[in-house]
Amino acid sequence: QLKLVESGGDLARPGESLRLSCVVSGEVPGFTREDWNIGWFRQVAGKDREGVALLRADGNAELIAEFLRDRVGISRGNAENTAYLEISTLAPEDAGNYYCGATRVWSLDKWDYEYWGQGTQVTVSS
Repeated sequence: QLKLVESGGDLARPGESLRLSCVVSGEVPGFTREDWNIGWFRQVAGKDREGVALLRADGNAELIAEFLRDRVGISRGNAENTAYLEISTLAPEDAGNYYCGATRVWSLDKWDYEYWGQGTQVTVSS
């Protein structure tokens, strides 16, 4: 099965940026690494887990949630098993747990994801 490990969560001041990493390892019988798109989600206070950004397995397409479009970027590292999420102009309402997940469909619906990491905590405070 796939294993996803997030990192990069930290305490940031309002207005700062953070880059989160998601490292994917392992394999699923019958599938290759190119079958798995990587999505980033977050769970902030009082809300359900929500999709933030999606990166196609080959790194050549992305989907950003409309409500974060101006502040979020997603990319693949030179090591193709790593996906990055960069969030700029952080605000206190961005604080929460950020998760990456793997899906075989082009979707930011959490129910379409088959594998998840444990999450990385983002805190925004002055």
